Amino acid sequence: MFVLSHVSNGQGPHHHGQQQKNPAAGHGQGRDHHRDDEDKGRGHDDHDDHKGNGKPKDDDHSPPHVKGCPQLETIARNITWTRVAADPTLAPKLLRLHFHDCFVRGCDASILLDSTASNSAEKDAIPNQTVAGYEVIDEIKARLEVVCPSSVSCADIVALAARDAVSFQVGPMWPVSIGRKDGRVSSSSEASANLPSPFSNFTTLLQDFKNKGLDLQDLVALSGAHTIGVGHCGLISDRLFNFTGVGDTDPSIARVYASLLRAKCSNLGAIEMDPGSGSSFDTHYYTALRQNQGLFESDAALLTDQRSARMSRVFETNRELFFVAFGQSMVKMGAIGGVGAGEIRKNCHVIN
Repeated sequence: MFVLSHVSNGQGPHHHGQQQKNPAAGHGQGRDHHRDDEDKGRGHDDHDDHKGNGKPKDDDHSPPHVKGCPQLETIARNITWTRVAADPTLAPKLLRLHFHDCFVRGCDASILLDSTASNSAEKDAIPNQTVAGYEVIDEIKARLEVVCPSSVSCADIVALAARDAVSFQVGPMWPVSIGRKDGRVSSSSEASANLPSPFSNFTTLLQDFKNKGLDLQDLVALSGAHTIGVGHCGLISDRLFNFTGVGDTDPSIARVYASLLRAKCSNLGAIEMDPGSGSSFDTHYYTALRQNQGLFESDAALLTDQRSARMSRVFETNRELFFVAFGQSMVKMGAIGGVGAGEIRKNCHVIN
């Protein structure tokens, strides 16, 4: 069973106001998942013990490990905010860590497990070799093991840290359900097979999301996470320098932007995913997208479908709508896999 944590204990350093309900209203997508963010299973709205209103459930219905750690929210938030204040680049890293965890075996912290002599774990899969932020999870876990030992899963910590990393800048955006279990299996091959690729076209992307119980609006909203953070030039090298094998550039990239990318990526470093606004959680990603400045092929792919292109335009022009939709999609993504049949690890990197 899940119980709902606070949207964030406190207003956050830069609170953006109250959430709206039903962000689908006004753009005709008829998203039925906006009924409640709580009816499907952790892969997407199947925790029937919360109503998406940002309020915790009555303690009488909380699992024992939640009752046993009332300091959970405060500890997780304070450590995350302290870390993000000192290093703002941790915000997108913690978001990405949560995404990459949830898309493989559900949100079970399997991405945190270390490889062994007999097993190559998720974190060593090629798509995960640039994932970071593990040290924040470790710090939160270490503190919780002192205050309330064996009470909070690493999976819940990953989910809370992702939410709090964003709330540090823009205020509370979504509630986090508590009660996940930590998985005992982690496979690099499963990670490679399940994580959406930056090279994917729209059809493949949408199917990847549907495979996890997510839908079109979730795809477009969660793509908006690229409004913060950097991408690695190695992932767009062919797009810039050899798109069709004859030394050409992907013609879907705006010409001036393509020239900028070629100059910045000549040494295969990293570049902002949201040009000119890569440190602000806002709607500028969709502006850049409309201007044909999507960094990855998977970003540009959103413009190749009329429905996703229209939705991107709506999010671009309505910040609050995007924030609400993003939060609702994060709740759905955070529910992938349900509670899970696992354990509460003492050390997030190894099974008990």
